[in-house]
Amino acid sequence: MRKKISARKLKAGFAETARFMALAVFMVFAVLPLLWIIITSLKPTTEIYTFPLKYFPSKITFAGYDRLLKFANFGHYFINSLWVSLAAAAGGLAASVLAGFALSRLRARQKIRGLLLALYFTQMVPSFILMAPLFFTLSKLHLTNNRLVLAVVYAATTVAFGAIMAKSFFDHIPASIEEAALIDGCDPLNALFRIILPISLPGLVAIFSFAFVNVWNELFLAVMLMSTDKKMTVPVALNSFISKAGVNWDVMSAGIVMALIPTMVIFAIGQKYIVAGLTEGGVKG
Repeated sequence: MRKKISARKLKAGFAETARFMALAVFMVFAVLPLLWIIITSLKPTTEIYTFPLKYFPSKITFAGYDRLLKFANFGHYFINSLWVSLAAAAGGLAASVLAGFALSRLRARQKIRGLLLALYFTQMVPSFILMAPLFFTLSKLHLTNNRLVLAVVYAATTVAFGAIMAKSFFDHIPASIEEAALIDGCDPLNALFRIILPISLPGLVAIFSFAFVNVWNELFLAVMLMSTDKKMTVPVALNSFISKAGVNWDVMSAGIVMALIPTMVIFAIGQKYIVAGLTEGGVKG
């Protein structure tokens, strides 16, 4: 009996060690590129191109950040991206909440399944297929090179995924809570905003966070719809740093580090809510 128990413990310990080693390898591959970008952004320009390679700078310099903000006008692009991302994530969240609530509370199951299949299908269509007709339509309406239009387009691209997530959150909220609010005199919309949304706060934070990150990192739509330097977003600005003459790696690395800040802040602040929201949306019962 003792031999069986010790064998089980040995097997469990081996499995735990294997999981830890796999996680450690994953973390190394995930963290090393980021660490290398940060180190490169702090190197003097002469040490970036030296051979043999210098892994750590002889002295830390912020010249790359200085050139990025002063000569590359990165602060303006940063504000553009922040404005567009916040507006798109907020608009996408509002539409996703209304669509998800309707899908969760409608009684016509067959119609709901059809709508859900249509939403799932939109997630399988590559976005670049829609670029040509979208650009043709917006250019005919003279709506290109407009940050608000770009935010609306981005918001529309986040609604399908957000609505699917929102439905799964609302499915876990008993309809009896809403019915009690209706008996007390609330209409369905007031019940949604006063009762249901405060309860589903983790889910809302998760939807907003994923929408913000997707919009913040998007490049192709911004390149297609923004034609002037003044209205560039961060991904477009970083892409413009690549030229035929080469890449200024200190400036590029500094720009990448700064571009990571908003997404890191979003996930650092909302980590607790995001994990809770994904758990609520992914578990039935």
